[in-house]
Amino acid sequence: MATRRSEDPKLSSLRETRSLNPHPEKVADATFLQEEFFDARDAVQVKYEMVRAVVVDGDSVTEAAARFGYSRPAYYQALTALAASGLAGLVATKPGPRGRHKLTEEVLAWAQAQLDADPVLKPAGLIDPIATQFGIRVHPRSVERALARRREHSKSR
Repeated sequence: MATRRSEDPKLSSLRETRSLNPHPEKVADATFLQEEFFDARDAVQVKYEMVRAVVVDGDSVTEAAARFGYSRPAYYQALTALAASGLAGLVATKPGPRGRHKLTEEVLAWAQAQLDADPVLKPAGLIDPIATQFGIRVHPRSVERALARRREHSKSR
């Protein structure tokens, strides 16, 4: 019977913290290849060392980016993130929308005012008026959920 090998704890940790380098095989820097401390799987460490190679060692951006498995634009993004937020800025952000981008507070306030003015009106009946008033198309269930969250939020204050 085959036993299942447990995953490396560091690999699990890197994955959980969104710090896992998707292409560690592209890192060709001698330090990462020779020193055990340097781990090409750690994207934060790789990006930091890439920026350090340019800023401290004076390497060219093009050469350093290629050696660490990144592009020139990725180098500049890492440089900016490091300057703005320190090492935490080098951790990959969670993908996807960062918040409501259609149903803004203005839209929700307007929708709630319409519902308050007409007790027979349902959130699904606001889809066309929202499109006319604000120029956005939203799903009826999205309006219902957003208004429910808004009510819950106002109750907790």
